[in-house]
Amino acid sequence: MHSLTLSSPRLHLIPFPTNELALFHQLNTSPFVRQYLWDDELISMELAQQILDQNAQHFQTDRFGLWKITDKARGTFLGYAGLWFFFEEPQPQLIYALHPDAAGNGYATEAARLVIHYAFQELGFDYLIAATDEPHKASQAVAQRLGMQQDRTESIEGKVTVFFRLEKKR
Repeated sequence: MHSLTLSSPRLHLIPFPTNELALFHQLNTSPFVRQYLWDDELISMELAQQILDQNAQHFQTDRFGLWKITDKARGTFLGYAGLWFFFEEPQPQLIYALHPDAAGNGYATEAARLVIHYAFQELGFDYLIAATDEPHKASQAVAQRLGMQQDRTESIEGKVTVFFRLEKKR
């Protein structure tokens, strides 16, 4: 079985450890991340723990989830990227979230490329979907840099959501 650790020249990705709850919660409650990912709601420590527990279960049974992204050179925590279920889609979607200090350096694109490669090569996915809030232009730019095409736009719970899709190259 393929290792669940992913890496590029700059980045190291490991399944987000369940014992790093404070770090996970802090990132997800930062205004930069929660604005779009959590519709600006402050998630509870309990919900963050449930997500990390579910993440561990996904990695154990499905070989995917949320990977913690660190900078190889400094070991700095940058955010996370991975595959997660949203919006009743039949397979998990691509997701990425960066610490505000890490944004704008290509880390989301680089980490997402690793996840895409893993999903297509190791999990046998034929396509991947990424959904972004309509106003979140930076996230949409990442999807486009990844070669994803805008697939559809829907109003979900009163928010306009833009879906991007990437087909596996044959």
